[in-house]
Amino acid sequence: MPTLKQYQVDAFTDKLFGGNPAAVVPLDHWLDDGLMQQIGAENNLSETAFLVKENNGYRIRWFTPTNEVKLCGHATLASAYVIFNHLGFEGSKIEFQSLSGLLSVTKDNDMLTLNFPVNGRIPTKLKEDVAKALGQSPIELYWCIDNLLAIFNSQKEIENLNPDFAALKTISKHGVITTAKGDEVDFVSRCFFPASGINEDPVTGSAHTIFTPYWAEKLGKKKLIAKQISKRGGDLICELAGDRVLISGKAKLFMIGEIYV
Repeated sequence: MPTLKQYQVDAFTDKLFGGNPAAVVPLDHWLDDGLMQQIGAENNLSETAFLVKENNGYRIRWFTPTNEVKLCGHATLASAYVIFNHLGFEGSKIEFQSLSGLLSVTKDNDMLTLNFPVNGRIPTKLKEDVAKALGQSPIELYWCIDNLLAIFNSQKEIENLNPDFAALKTISKHGVITTAKGDEVDFVSRCFFPASGINEDPVTGSAHTIFTPYWAEKLGKKKLIAKQISKRGGDLICELAGDRVLISGKAKLFMIGEIYV
């Protein structure tokens, strides 16, 4: 029976059972899209990443339990961890082709740095249904790609969010991402994607392509320390570099297994 090797890695953490777990499946050639989606559903993690070697780098695709997504930070970090530590890659920089264009990850000891495109934001009016769905009233609201970005006054408000996930599904076709200035770091966040089968994402690298330019402008600094204050929690170092965002974090291997297909 054919088998595929699968790695499970906790991303944006230096401890097991922290950060965001991602599955990583290196392939010799692409599987049928339906099969990759079934594997993503079976894993039931925020994302499962699939990799195929291409030229001097890799092409990467990401699947939630319900759909393919255009950009995923933590599963790219996890994929780079696997390539650097388990697939015999000898360089210090990996390039990935993706639905969001060229991405790269560099390694400096145990710190991995994603190089992702900046994602902009369009202001929108504050809406009562958003406040009701989140359980707190944001002070600013923006559309960013397929996400709704809600800005709050304080870390405490982010901690106290108690979302109605059924209501959030009707507000955004992908996700609702929330952030505020941090008490001990530059900014904190929580991110919710019930429309993609993930009520709360433990650590969302892609959301930091939106958070970073916002907070760089607000705080007047390009390098920022961030924390996603989900139950598992995640630590990120973010830097605005023109039209790119550098997002750094660590990763820990949890498991290596085989998929029988």
